[in-house]
Amino acid sequence: MNQPTAPATQASSPLAIMLKALAAVEPYEVRAVVLSMLYFFFLFGSYSVVKPVRDAMGTVYGVSHLQELFTATFIASFVFAPLYSGLASRLKLSTFLPWVYGFVAVTILLFYALFVGGKHQDRWIAAGFYVWVSTFNVLIISVFWTFMADIFSRTQAKRLFGFVAAGGTIGGIVGPAMATLLATRIGNNNLLLISAAGFGATAVLVRMLAAEKRRLLAEGVEAQPTSLEHRLQGNPFDGFRLLLQSRYLLLLAVFLLLMTWISTIVYFQLGDLITKAFANREARTQAYGMIDLAVNSFAVFLQLFGTGRIIARFGVGTGLLLNPIIMVIAFLAVAFSPVLLVLGGIQIVRRVAEYAVAKPTREMLFTVVEQESRYKAKNVIDTVVYRFGDFSSAWVSAALLPFGVTGLAIFGAIVSLIWFPIAWLLGKWYERSRGRDA
Repeated sequence: MNQPTAPATQASSPLAIMLKALAAVEPYEVRAVVLSMLYFFFLFGSYSVVKPVRDAMGTVYGVSHLQELFTATFIASFVFAPLYSGLASRLKLSTFLPWVYGFVAVTILLFYALFVGGKHQDRWIAAGFYVWVSTFNVLIISVFWTFMADIFSRTQAKRLFGFVAAGGTIGGIVGPAMATLLATRIGNNNLLLISAAGFGATAVLVRMLAAEKRRLLAEGVEAQPTSLEHRLQGNPFDGFRLLLQSRYLLLLAVFLLLMTWISTIVYFQLGDLITKAFANREARTQAYGMIDLAVNSFAVFLQLFGTGRIIARFGVGTGLLLNPIIMVIAFLAVAFSPVLLVLGGIQIVRRVAEYAVAKPTREMLFTVVEQESRYKAKNVIDTVVYRFGDFSSAWVSAALLPFGVTGLAIFGAIVSLIWFPIAWLLGKWYERSRGRDA
């Protein structure tokens, strides 16, 4: 597609020059890229503020009972997936998407009211908070990447997705830093107010980005040729139907399922060691926050300076294979040295590779499917399949927990070996698509 010449003032601006050097951002893409990064910054920053609080609430309920919370989260995700799809079929996307984040902000304020009312020590309120945050966190991230795949084309995604992801990672630095510094000063309750305000700002940015997509389409520059000014047709269960009808989407679902198994195994290992190392809730919140801060500090450097170059040089398949390779080595290391320092380091390395390479690469796979599958089938994969992975692996991990961190590490290494050929096959399938719908 021929691209019109960008205005000279835009092309020569310091921001345009910097973005061109960092990620080959074209002048006409600058506004969309900046808004996307701000969107992800507020989104992930707001979630990152509340994530350590959620993890601490999980320890209030009991690490030995986390599998129960994962089961409840899976059930909640199974309920919300068709509800999300149904609303997307009844509201214009440009109206529906901002309200996703507005609704999350309102629910956080409701939990704030419960905690202020003296319910923060109630084990069941803690469980409800854990389940709700674990339900909406995958939904809001899924909505973000769906929106990105609905704005940028396949070729743009290879250049821009890693760079755009840096916005979320910077938010992921600010969020845990605030949680770490403020948890013992202002308390967990007031962290919820900060998170709710951030989600409100996110809703505003979504509206701005929807307007930017309209501008890109009006100017005829490179972008996904879809519109947000309509409702998706169909019924609330179309996401399941679309998933089951596409071998490509099913393979994507299996890839995410195995990735989730790995994440859950490490989460159980880490939760067990942190509970033993720290006695009170605030100290555990700080420990989780410090790990999140380290992860996002390293990941943002790779996203800004390395992700686009890695994918351009080695391809999408390599990006998908990176984490399985890392985790085989990592689990073997934990099996030989099952201590908090080693496991914390493994968690940091795993999540850096996931956030900086594997996650943006996986999201590129959705640029070659039709719009309905992006919003409906992707939502099922990112919520129901993801939480089924949590639910199933949580029960297995709980069964293996009496055998110690070493037993979980051996199991994780086996899962990683199975994950490897799935990632390879998915990368090959994507490269063969050549921009066609799967």
